[in-house]
Amino acid sequence: MTKLEKRVNLAAVVLPFAAMFAAIVLLWNEAVSATDLAILGVMYVLTGLGVTVGYHRLLTHRAFQAPKPVEYAFAVLGTMAVQGPVISWVADHRKHHAHTDKEGDPHSPHVGHGDGPAAVFRGLWHAHAGWLLTDHGTAASRQYAKDLRGDPGMRLINRRFPLIVLAGLALPALAGWAITGTLAGAATGFLWGGLVRVFLVHHVTWSVNSVCHFLGSRRFETDDESRNVFWLALPSFGESWHHNHHAFPRSAEHGLRRWELDPSALVISGLEKVGLARNVVRITPDRQQQREVSA
Repeated sequence: MTKLEKRVNLAAVVLPFAAMFAAIVLLWNEAVSATDLAILGVMYVLTGLGVTVGYHRLLTHRAFQAPKPVEYAFAVLGTMAVQGPVISWVADHRKHHAHTDKEGDPHSPHVGHGDGPAAVFRGLWHAHAGWLLTDHGTAASRQYAKDLRGDPGMRLINRRFPLIVLAGLALPALAGWAITGTLAGAATGFLWGGLVRVFLVHHVTWSVNSVCHFLGSRRFETDDESRNVFWLALPSFGESWHHNHHAFPRSAEHGLRRWELDPSALVISGLEKVGLARNVVRITPDRQQQREVSA
């Protein structure tokens, strides 16, 4: 990433954290409106799905195919989540899968953190957020994201990362102003739909890197420490069925059992039904059974 992109990323870690304290004060004093929460909810869903359906399942793993306008729309929404430019994000994640929980993994909680109880906390911190200061954006895109580098539209979206981030913060402010007709509405829209939303999407996504490689259940034979964490399924839009994902990285569905809630998979199925997704990769029950630990 460029120096500007790194500064934007660092600001995106620090500013939403500070904004969360302001939001807690407003909540404590009941100074929050239904409009603010609605803007927060809409922006959370749009940008969260931009990461889970767009950055992750579509662009990183090619779990389904979509027309270029759909790819670009999801890439823009993912960029608004402020987790890095699209090509850098994809390269980092593909490198994670190439070296999961081994030397070279950008954000494993298990490698290079020493031994003993303190090492557990160091590892979890590194996997959750510490890696953003050391390893984020260092994966070679020529090696890990060659396909995206060859796409002029993706290169443009990648270059416009700072501007798209600003647009993602301006949209909730404009929505607050349009709904309330006041500058105060614009300010609270910016706070809740902008900064607080970024904070929440960040920490849910980062929890998949940290918690889902440390706590939870395992069903399949894999050579990593990935875990399924049921209580993160809804806020992460199904990403916390992370062990399932590592067992079958190209699967468009991370929730492989009927009760494993996976909103991202539902969105992909909806796109498929209206002709905006094709060649959706799904794992048959027989293939799942072959990989089960008890098989």
